Amino acid sequence: VQLQASGGGLAQAGGSLRLSCAASTRTLSAYKMAWFRQAPGKERTLVAASMWTDTYYADSVKGRFTISRDNAKNTLYLQMNSLKPEDTAVYSCAAGPPATINWSTGHIYWGQGTQVTVSS
Repeated sequence: VQLQASGGGLAQAGGSLRLSCAASTRTLSAYKMAWFRQAPGKERTLVAASMWTDTYYADSVKGRFTISRDNAKNTLYLQMNSLKPEDTAVYSCAAGPPATINWSTGHIYWGQGTQVTVSS
C-alpha cells in the first residue's frame, strides 16, 4: 500500500487545515488508519486513529481534530481546527492491520510527511 499525504501548510493560531492521505489500495476499509506527527527534536506520536466506527484521539487534540475516511475514494482525512503553535509538526499517515495497537512493529505502511506550521 502506498500512501500520499497532502494538505499541510502555514496557518495562524485558531485557524484550520485539512490533511488528506490518498491510498493506493481499493480496500481502505480493511485497514486501520492513523495520523502521526513529529515535531523538531521530539519523537513521533500518534495523533488519531480510525478503524470501522472506532476512533482514537490523543488528549492534546481531542475536540479539535477529526479523523475520517472516504473508503470509496481510498482517502483518509484529518480535519484540524483551533490550531495551536504546539501543533506544528510533520504529519504522516499510516495503515496497518485492523488489530494494530503497536504501530512500531508489524506490517505497517507509512506515507511521507506533510509539514504543518502554526504561527502565534
